[in-house]
Amino acid sequence: MPPPGAVDAHCHVFGPADRFPFSAKAKYLPGDATPEMLFALRDRLGFSRNVIVQASCHGTDNSATLDAIAKSNGTARGVAVVDPAISEEELAALHDGGIRGIRFNFLKRLVDDAPKDRFLEVARRLPAGWHVVIYFEADILTELRPFMDALPVPLVIDHMGRPDVTQGPDGPDMRAFRRLLDSRPDIHFKATCPDRLDPGGDPWNAFAEAVAPLVADYPDRCLWGTDWPHPNMQDNPPDDGHLVDMIPRIATTEELRLKLLVDNPTRMYFD
Repeated sequence: MPPPGAVDAHCHVFGPADRFPFSAKAKYLPGDATPEMLFALRDRLGFSRNVIVQASCHGTDNSATLDAIAKSNGTARGVAVVDPAISEEELAALHDGGIRGIRFNFLKRLVDDAPKDRFLEVARRLPAGWHVVIYFEADILTELRPFMDALPVPLVIDHMGRPDVTQGPDGPDMRAFRRLLDSRPDIHFKATCPDRLDPGGDPWNAFAEAVAPLVADYPDRCLWGTDWPHPNMQDNPPDDGHLVDMIPRIATTEELRLKLLVDNPTRMYFD
């Protein structure tokens, strides 16, 4: 069981589509994944709180995420996707609604354009205490480094920048990611998504072998989440209980698990 106060720091809600329609630019159209479904899963898995991350299919309309936070009775926070032209008043309203960061998506299969200059501009205007979440694949890490170096707020890297975990803990992708982490002390990462990153399948042994040393070496900068309801994996979703079983394999001591699941996400989202 996760420790008391544990946070699922990467999950999503979708729809219901009749209330919260998807963006006209959406690259995928998932089924409804409501707050009630998310909170039932949270309770079943033994977690206490959620960080709900706005997914690309809802575009910059964060209404579904804000609705879920409002229904959480104080047990959820969120990460928004915004138009870089968003006003200070709109950012303040998102803060009041429980948002604590914004997400920049650089996966070409999910977004048409990623205007780095405009992203930098909006990052400079974020409310105090917010951060930027960045989603990218390992093959563009070097290309993104100048952009990330220029961001004036803390960073969170989704799914460790999708390294090839079959290379092992000392493979080129992990070495490049460690160089990123070593470049500044305010970069956090989500040790998440073995189901996406490990082609060997459940029980995802390559993921465990590659990621455990990263968590051990950067214990104050790691986060964890289910990625529920597993966007784009509707035909073969992972067993969420098996994802929880991965936690002691990548955070091998009680102290590491407390940092991964309680201390780090609480500091970033709930303090």
